Amino acid sequence: MRIAMAQINTTVGNIGGNADRIVAAARQVHDETQADLVLFPELAVLGYPPRDLLLKPHLITLCEQAVHDIARRTADLPGTIVVGAVRRRDTDDPGTGLCNSAAVMRAGRLLHWYDKRLLPTYDVFDEDRYFDPGCEPLVVECPVASDESGCTTARVGVTICEDLWNEPALFAHRLYNDDVVADLMAGKPDVIVNLSASPFAVGKPAFRQQLFGQVARRTGCPVVMCNLVGGNDDLIFDGYSMALAGRNGLLMAAAPGFCEHVLTVDLAARQEPVAGSTDDLSDLFGALRLGVRDYVSKCGFSDVIVALSGGIDSAVVAAIAVAALGGDHVWGVGMPSRFSSEGSVDDARDLADRLGTRFDLVEIEPAHRAMLDMLQPLFESTGRQPGVAEENIQARLRGNIVMSLSNKVGALLLTTGNKSELAVGYCTLYGDMAGGLAVISDVPKTTVYALAEWMNRNHADIGFSCSPIPESTITKPPSAELKPDQTDQDTLPTYDVLDEIIRRYVEQHQSVQVILEQTGFNEDTVRRACGLIDRNEYKRRQMPTGLKVTGRAFGSGWRMPIAARFG
Repeated sequence: MRIAMAQINTTVGNIGGNADRIVAAARQVHDETQADLVLFPELAVLGYPPRDLLLKPHLITLCEQAVHDIARRTADLPGTIVVGAVRRRDTDDPGTGLCNSAAVMRAGRLLHWYDKRLLPTYDVFDEDRYFDPGCEPLVVECPVASDESGCTTARVGVTICEDLWNEPALFAHRLYNDDVVADLMAGKPDVIVNLSASPFAVGKPAFRQQLFGQVARRTGCPVVMCNLVGGNDDLIFDGYSMALAGRNGLLMAAAPGFCEHVLTVDLAARQEPVAGSTDDLSDLFGALRLGVRDYVSKCGFSDVIVALSGGIDSAVVAAIAVAALGGDHVWGVGMPSRFSSEGSVDDARDLADRLGTRFDLVEIEPAHRAMLDMLQPLFESTGRQPGVAEENIQARLRGNIVMSLSNKVGALLLTTGNKSELAVGYCTLYGDMAGGLAVISDVPKTTVYALAEWMNRNHADIGFSCSPIPESTITKPPSAELKPDQTDQDTLPTYDVLDEIIRRYVEQHQSVQVILEQTGFNEDTVRRACGLIDRNEYKRRQMPTGLKVTGRAFGSGWRMPIAARFG
């Protein structure tokens, strides 16, 4: 049996455009491989995640109509097509009335619906808010035209994403009582297919391979997974569709990551094991590049603006933007103050030259002086000494300038703050937090440095003619440059310590006491860092949409209260 995985990039809500993409991919499969079965990602017709679009009844009607239209437009193609879509339940039982489903079609007819049984409601997932769970497994008979064994049909077990994320051998604490795999095996499938919209996180492609390999070993059936690719809001879908051999669970075939691709596997042919994704920094770069490209294009922009300080964060964001959009679509703006070093301005200019972007300088000193003079009587009346309030005037002036340029030319402003800064509030509301997309808001500072060095080492492979990041930008001490001789470590622990605290406290939910016991870090340092994380939720709630690349990001899956006392 030949199975094709059509790893396509859909846009949420663009039902007509997504349907066109599905039909085009199905015809590509016919022209190139004539596969017996063509798989598409989860909710491919509507796009994932649809969120509250699912509350619009007319949109559900359009989605159901599109499924029938896809079947009609592919009626002349041989083989079976399985497409992810939303459908209304044909029952009056209590519930939302909607299902996250797979439509099975052949020869112009809609043959079966399969309704997803395990609905994730954690982190970025809230499917139980919108969908009712399915209750029946589905094993379908698919005609096979090219099977060397002489078989004319194959039994295909259909699942959707989370249905397979419940393996007892891999999850110490399982979230679901239902064992979808065991129920499916009662139907004696020859192969298990899975339509996925599994968002990216560093290390997740490798875990996915481990997970589906375990399902294959447990059942003795090949597992074929078609994953979504593309960026939708804060989520990035990496693709990496794959097929794993029954019994041993070895990877038989794998699609590339972060691009559309049609991968066909012949289950009857002898397959040599292949290697999956192994380079976390390569995946991180691919994810951020795709996330920027799709957010910009799907939101209707063509150009972006980046405030270039000469520091590592803005340099990495600018390089990713150029890799995603091209140098002609990126405008770098330097905004030095009286505290900016000449080296920082030189680094910003050098970066723009390396990237081939426009670069302009706007001196903020006149505006800075005017603001200080205007506010001086009021500041003095408080009886408080000069400090952070005076320093942050510079950040807010810069935010005002680049937002004004964004407003003038209709370009999207990219925010450059990293996860370490956002975690502890080392950022300025309405200043450096201003913008439309926070590119590296889920990338810790130590990883920002590692990513910069990776881009320099691999510049030719990612489209640059030279190392994109100036070496001096990487080697100099990080500084906000809001006062004389300032460095980040004046107020923060070293980033290797801070990032480890953040990883444990934010991503693993460890307590202060556990962090102290397991790391041996200074107690005052740990307590202060965790306190800053808790107290700065109000800032993070006002940040732009940020691209999610770790298992726990400050985004749609982070739901901490603001008016709270904890710790």
